[in-house]
Amino acid sequence: MVRGYYGSEDTGVRIEQTEYPGIHTPQDLYDALGNVWCEYTCTPRLRKDYDKSHKTLGACAITAFLAQDIFGGEVYGIPLPEGGFHCFNKVAEHLFDLTSEQFSETLDYENCCLQSRKEHFQRKEKEERYLYLKEHLKRYCLEHNGEENNA
Repeated sequence: MVRGYYGSEDTGVRIEQTEYPGIHTPQDLYDALGNVWCEYTCTPRLRKDYDKSHKTLGACAITAFLAQDIFGGEVYGIPLPEGGFHCFNKVAEHLFDLTSEQFSETLDYENCCLQSRKEHFQRKEKEERYLYLKEHLKRYCLEHNGEENNA
């Protein structure tokens, strides 16, 4: 399967965990989230532009913090011209941005700012979208891997 995100060629991140059966690499997470991202996971200000061919639109922060839950590491943000940040993950020395395909241009992953979950989730709607993504990913993984949740 062709991956549509920045860092997809880097296979240096692998974990063993049971909360999300079948998720061991960022590629596994990307593939599963492709079945979970939806209009609701898109930030409200961009929903008018959402369509299923652009599933990652407006879902960078909630996706990056969910990836951090699974793989550890840090969440960084690329400052955007219109304000705010585009979030991505760094685990050890491996960068990956599961939602980079929402941009037509190549992003600059140098000199980025560390992002705080506490700060991002001050916006209740963002925390609710994150919880939705987390719950639906867990459900998808359990249904498609035939395993019981050990949590």
